[in-house]
Amino acid sequence: MQHAVAECPQCDLLLGGGREVSRRQVIDVPRVPVEVTDDVVVERLCPHCRTAWKPEVDLREAVVGGQRIGIHLQTEVAVLRERWRLPFRSIQDYRLMRCGLEVRVGELVSLVHGVAARGRSVYASLGAQINASAVVYGDDTGWREDGQNGYLWSFSTPSVRYYLFRRTRAGSVVADIIGEEFEGVLVSDFYAGYNIDEGRHQRCWVHLLRDLHELTQPHAEKAAVVGWAAAVRAVYDTAKAYAGPSRRVTEVEEHAARRAQQHAFERELMDVCAPSVKTKQPISVLCQRVEKYLPEMFMVVADPRVASDNNAAERSLRGPVVSRKISGGTRSAKGSETKSVVASLCGTWLQQGVNVYEACRQMLAAPT
Repeated sequence: MQHAVAECPQCDLLLGGGREVSRRQVIDVPRVPVEVTDDVVVERLCPHCRTAWKPEVDLREAVVGGQRIGIHLQTEVAVLRERWRLPFRSIQDYRLMRCGLEVRVGELVSLVHGVAARGRSVYASLGAQINASAVVYGDDTGWREDGQNGYLWSFSTPSVRYYLFRRTRAGSVVADIIGEEFEGVLVSDFYAGYNIDEGRHQRCWVHLLRDLHELTQPHAEKAAVVGWAAAVRAVYDTAKAYAGPSRRVTEVEEHAARRAQQHAFERELMDVCAPSVKTKQPISVLCQRVEKYLPEMFMVVADPRVASDNNAAERSLRGPVVSRKISGGTRSAKGSETKSVVASLCGTWLQQGVNVYEACRQMLAAPT
């Protein structure tokens, strides 16, 4: 928009031309009223053959099924709910304030259920990608359904987020998701539920180092405890810094060298812990843990794609944890299923750098 004086205030003469003396940009979003489209199908009778004809109206790009709320609004509700973690009543108030649209909370809930229903095939494909991945990071957090305690499980890769709710924290959940055909590496903490997977593991060193720190605090004056913790940390630091063979080798030779180095670190760590495994020293419990999980401590050395910690899984759960603190959980089995599906979709889109709104809208508009 250009601003100029049309005529001289003193001489009343028309002014033209001129030069630009300043420029200012104002960025704003107009308050747009809700748009209601009334699609009326008219049937017409042929006067010759007396056949009634009516057009086939395809509204798949505008609305899902027979509902009255369009795809754009349904997408916005789902994104506000999952991405921004707004309560449904806040979404209701926002829509009323933003465009004067009154929508019942129950209808908002149904819209998010609808997104989950349309996304189930994508959700299933995410589970298949997890099962076929070279490295998977697993973790879980508490979740309440209808006031009852349960667990929201997370299995993730650098490009996929997969969540599911279960009332149990048993290893059977791991077996259901990972499956017997999983050939990758499962990275997790030391929770025994992950032991059900008989494949390759990497246990989280951050958890072990955290326990080392907590152990040494009350025993800071005991040289044996402090020295043992320092020795364990030294083995870890050396293993993490390992970058593979120092000379150029074939892929097969590199794999063999890495496996040999993995076993060397296992022996080195066990040499530090073995003398205290069956004692009554404060470090005995952690030494027993190292002995039990020794083959799963240095997969990071054998496979450079594996991380030495489970931070990726813990980061994937931050969003759901915040959501739980806001909403308190879900109220029904259907709500928990919807949460699992929509959180997986949005989490994956975010992880892949995709525009969540556009991805959700395109999914709703796609042919079934």
